[in-house]
Amino acid sequence: MSNIVAIVGRPNVGKSTLFNRLTETRKAIVDDFSGVTRDRHYGVAEWTHHSFTIVDTGGYVANSEDVFEAAIREQVVIAIEEATVILFMVDVTTGITDLDDEIAALLRRSKKPVQVVVNKVDNTMQQSDATVFYSLGLGEIYNISSMTGSGTGELLDEMVKHFDEEPTEENTLPKFAIVGRPNVGKSSIINAFIGKDRNIVTPIAGTTRDSIHIHYNQYGHDFMLIDTAGLRKKTKVKENIEFYSVMRTIKALEEADVVILMIDAVEGIESQDINIFHLAEKNKKGIMVVVNKWDLIEKNNKTTKVFEEQIREKIRPFTDVPIVFTSVTEKQRVLKVIEVAEKVYANRAKKIPTSRLNDTMLPIIESFPPPSIKGKYVKIKYVTQIKGTSPMFAFFCNLPQYIKEPYQRFIENKLRENFDFTGVPVQIFFRQK
Repeated sequence: MSNIVAIVGRPNVGKSTLFNRLTETRKAIVDDFSGVTRDRHYGVAEWTHHSFTIVDTGGYVANSEDVFEAAIREQVVIAIEEATVILFMVDVTTGITDLDDEIAALLRRSKKPVQVVVNKVDNTMQQSDATVFYSLGLGEIYNISSMTGSGTGELLDEMVKHFDEEPTEENTLPKFAIVGRPNVGKSSIINAFIGKDRNIVTPIAGTTRDSIHIHYNQYGHDFMLIDTAGLRKKTKVKENIEFYSVMRTIKALEEADVVILMIDAVEGIESQDINIFHLAEKNKKGIMVVVNKWDLIEKNNKTTKVFEEQIREKIRPFTDVPIVFTSVTEKQRVLKVIEVAEKVYANRAKKIPTSRLNDTMLPIIESFPPPSIKGKYVKIKYVTQIKGTSPMFAFFCNLPQYIKEPYQRFIENKLRENFDFTGVPVQIFFRQK
């Protein structure tokens, strides 16, 4: 299982700022109004060779007053259930509020490691103010300033001690995870594969209870399916269904070799789908897109082409992914999904002999060398594939620092044209010869 770190706390204590610092982005919107975090609630971060997924729970709160605090409490419960470590954020400038007390009470009852993160500690005076948070009864406190980053090092050092060690791979079967927003037909497609209703399927979003591993072995195909429809019973707070499904999806995605992203033909691809797509890409998983409920779309001879173009436009720059149009209820192209997933799995494991790589790529590079910078010419002498779970290539040259992004993309496209890496993120490194 991957390590998931959840940042919990009431609004406006600086959860998004810490999230941005850890994921090194400015992607979450940071503002002085409470409840502005609306998008980009999870990212991948790394500390001392441990990589982990970080979830900013701030983005999952309804902003109506009555639901607001209930939503925060509920998220804390979900985080306790799903996360490896919980960072409980409080604000030194306001001291302990009633909501902080309530969250602390929930966390004290849990068995999960909790770290109390006291934010906005910018001077010695505030350091002594921060000691009041020991009274929450959650052990050590960590004073930080998420704006300047002071104190985050000690916090992270302590945090990674709680991580699970990477488990050894005992199951060598390919793992395919079926992910997507609630109600796109994830359970139905699994039932269609297996030919029996092993998941309860109802038209209400969010009826699957847990993420399920299913061994599929028929028609000459043999692999594990991970069904992430992992939603508990419908909760009182609607917004948290999404939060829950995201936590589950992240777990399944980290385990999988190939991510089958299902989208609803009627609704099209939405921002949460795109987030999941990029998260899979960042984690170097094989990816394919399945457009379900295709029977509900009015078609002419151009419909699929137009639809495909729209999807590729939204998932740029990584657009070399297979898209399959299905209708699970009509049993259309369901087995094609398995065939394509296996093809993507094979592409991800593909090893290309060095001699073939050089014979193909060096002439292309000679005809289209990298542009010279300040009169310096980059000469690429040699290419080889590096060992790894997904395709990685090293290009050895005299001045790797002068190779810019557009040329790197050009090289990637040529690799894809010649060796077929459809559905797989390819990494390219330029190294000093």
